[in-house]
Amino acid sequence: MTFLKRRKTAKGTEERPKQQEDEQPKIKPTTGSSVLKHVTLLIGGFMAIFLGLLTSVYVATLHENDLWFSTIQEVEREISFRTECGLYYSYYKQMLQAPTITQGLKELIYDNKTESRRTINLLKRMNIYQEVILSILYRILSLQKYLEPVYFYLYTVFGLQALYVISIYITSWLLSGTWMSGALAAIWYILNRIDTTRVEFTIPLRENWSLPFFALQIMAITYYLRSQLKSFQQWWSFTLIMASTFLFCITWQFNQFILLIQALALFSLDCLDMLPASKVTSLYFVHVASLLLVWILQFNNSMLLGSLVLSFVLAALVVRHLQRNLKSGGFVARVMKLLLHLFVVFSLTILINNTSKKILGLESDEHIFKFLKAKFGFGATRDFDAKLYLCEEAFGLLPYDTFQRLLHTLILPSYLLTLVIMVVTAVTVAIQNLSSYSSCQSTSIKEENTIMLRPDMAYNLIHNVLFGLLALSTMRMKYLWTSHMCVLASAAICSSQLWSLSFKAIRFYSPQWVRVMKFAIPILIFIYLYHEFWPKIMTELSDLREFYDPDTVELMNWIKTKTSKHAVFAGSMQLLAGVKLCTGRTITNHPHYEDKKLRERTKQIYQIYSKSSPEEVYSILRLYGTDYILLEDSICYEKRHSRGCRLRDLLDIANRQTMDGPGANDPDLKPSPYPRFCDEIKSNKPPYNIYFSRVFKNKTFHVYKLKKKKEIPY
Repeated sequence: MTFLKRRKTAKGTEERPKQQEDEQPKIKPTTGSSVLKHVTLLIGGFMAIFLGLLTSVYVATLHENDLWFSTIQEVEREISFRTECGLYYSYYKQMLQAPTITQGLKELIYDNKTESRRTINLLKRMNIYQEVILSILYRILSLQKYLEPVYFYLYTVFGLQALYVISIYITSWLLSGTWMSGALAAIWYILNRIDTTRVEFTIPLRENWSLPFFALQIMAITYYLRSQLKSFQQWWSFTLIMASTFLFCITWQFNQFILLIQALALFSLDCLDMLPASKVTSLYFVHVASLLLVWILQFNNSMLLGSLVLSFVLAALVVRHLQRNLKSGGFVARVMKLLLHLFVVFSLTILINNTSKKILGLESDEHIFKFLKAKFGFGATRDFDAKLYLCEEAFGLLPYDTFQRLLHTLILPSYLLTLVIMVVTAVTVAIQNLSSYSSCQSTSIKEENTIMLRPDMAYNLIHNVLFGLLALSTMRMKYLWTSHMCVLASAAICSSQLWSLSFKAIRFYSPQWVRVMKFAIPILIFIYLYHEFWPKIMTELSDLREFYDPDTVELMNWIKTKTSKHAVFAGSMQLLAGVKLCTGRTITNHPHYEDKKLRERTKQIYQIYSKSSPEEVYSILRLYGTDYILLEDSICYEKRHSRGCRLRDLLDIANRQTMDGPGANDPDLKPSPYPRFCDEIKSNKPPYNIYFSRVFKNKTFHVYKLKKKKEIPY
């Protein structure tokens, strides 16, 4: 971006006549620059749309090639939506199968098939408004003759990837001032697909719906934080921020944790005087308004009112109002005030959050805090739910091979160079802001610092650093970081500012060199990426596979044809989500884990894989109205996880029993008097055959029917 500074006229120098001064800029330079600007916008806009659509087509093709989705059976298509993906898609299917839209909504609000013997409001408990809206659109538009329901769903999710890529493209363009950086960001996003998205194999996952809107929000915030915006530009960008934040919140249950990190970024920049306080307050308002609107639409979901982000925003606004002299005084005084400010804000946040949770009786998210406490070393835990997360690779540290892949595409070295220069610049600006003590000095320093580190660039920097720390600690969150890494690295490489600072640091500054590096380095990167990855992409697109899971297909077909429509099934969360989708049968538990009663129920149902007596297991299953249990050899004899992280180990530890196999056990764990239920029931001997009878078996699954009480001899 070019910064213009007015030059003072030397004393005694003859000034040009006012008419000449006014007329000269209005002739050819203005016309020429206007034409060039419009041509640049046209080319850049075309490239943004082209790369966005290209990404959508690319991931859709990979999905088709991997599963041969267009030719496999309907049951195979549905099985491909594994774990919680199948659960979410089942509600889209349920809405389409309902006689009317009104009846479909009523069945979702008063649902008794997702958790047996319990009526729940699915619109309150889960973020499934996207499935509801999509099913209504499909029916209203009468697309039955032209497009299968599953493809309408798929194309919508893949279409959102176009929005995702266009958003990061424009964000990079806004930061750098050239559309070339946007193109580089989009290409990096595509080439680092393994680490930037998993949309092609987890299509209905909530993050695939929400992250495109989050990227759109970041783009709008980046524009909103630019200086000297006209009133209609501010209004337009603020409206877009509001809309995208709401859509992000309504489509993902983890919205509150992402917004908390964003609020922390805004808070940090506000404290260091890097953002206008009025705009920070406006963005706080967006967070609060969006969450409250979602709270209303989700039938007063108390988890949103008890969220940390609402408590934090309230605390930050209250303390800032009370501590009005925070940004006055010398360096030492301001640092001391800032430390006190941080202490008071975070203390008040904890107080407000704990108070609100007690008033609301909120326990839905306690498992997350137990997991975080154990993950970061604040004491060991035997809590079943916390260990269930701790033992999953997705919730572990970011693996080393991620950095190897990012290094191969050249994004990692580009990002690290950018990060070092920008962090040094940000620290310098922060120290200068804290050192200014008079209003005149503060104003002049602010103007200079705005040139060194613009507010929009400062926001994107701290945003990226915080999400980077989150990704390093929790692998599943890397998709929030790596996509924005593409934005920051490409924007810096294509920006004059980075190269100016770099050359000035080594005392080799020259405007000509800056212009050369600004265009030469991106072009060289484009050439390298094309030479290195184009053949691999062509090979990947020609690799044709086919979905193959005959055992699960056989199980689902058996359930549909051989069991009552009112039968209730118990088993693992992941498998039951597929049963709900493929067969429409009632299930006892499912993978949407944000409810305390459901977590307790799941732990009890999972006793089918513990060392428990058949009488105890039978009593538990009957408590939830179970007719059939689905046992999986892959869980009963699990080898995927190491000892201590197998599901049967987690159950043994929670039941205070010793684990199987060689290795140490804690001293207070005692051997169980019973063998492992899932293994021993296969013997079909008393007392197991008194309570259960096997009705189906293949290489992977064993299905047992619970006998009625009158059939059990006493």
